[in-house]
Amino acid sequence: MQADLKKHLPLAVALLLSLLVAVPARAQETPVELPVIKLTAGINVIRAEIAANDRDREKGLMFRTKLGSNQGMAFLFDDPGKVCMWMKNTLIPLSVAFMDESGHIMNVEDMAPQTETNHCSAGTARYALEMNLGWFTAHGVRPGMVVSGLPSHR
Repeated sequence: MQADLKKHLPLAVALLLSLLVAVPARAQETPVELPVIKLTAGINVIRAEIAANDRDREKGLMFRTKLGSNQGMAFLFDDPGKVCMWMKNTLIPLSVAFMDESGHIMNVEDMAPQTETNHCSAGTARYALEMNLGWFTAHGVRPGMVVSGLPSHR
């Protein structure tokens, strides 16, 4: 029996190594720790990661498989303007609220996973907040309301 094991061990090791190499690099990435802040929208408290630079905004919530019930990602843009989001490589369905410089919500859009459809702000936005799909509706958060606790501009 030991002779058979020794005979097949190199093949087993080669097979195992080929499986490890075949795993997509993205699945092996260690998540980047982003700063987390507490936001409020009405009576709702949100734990939001902050994406405040190009690299973090571009990655957003890509490749995540879940998001906590009151967790999200707040995007801080350098300059206010028309802002659009998409869902390339984003695995979970999300809703996004676009906000002006004072945190007033202009519009909320629902976004399907792994799509490249643009979802844009209705006006000049400084912030966007992504939450699980339907979170804003389920919590009574709608356009005209203010999201408090957003970081100030640089």
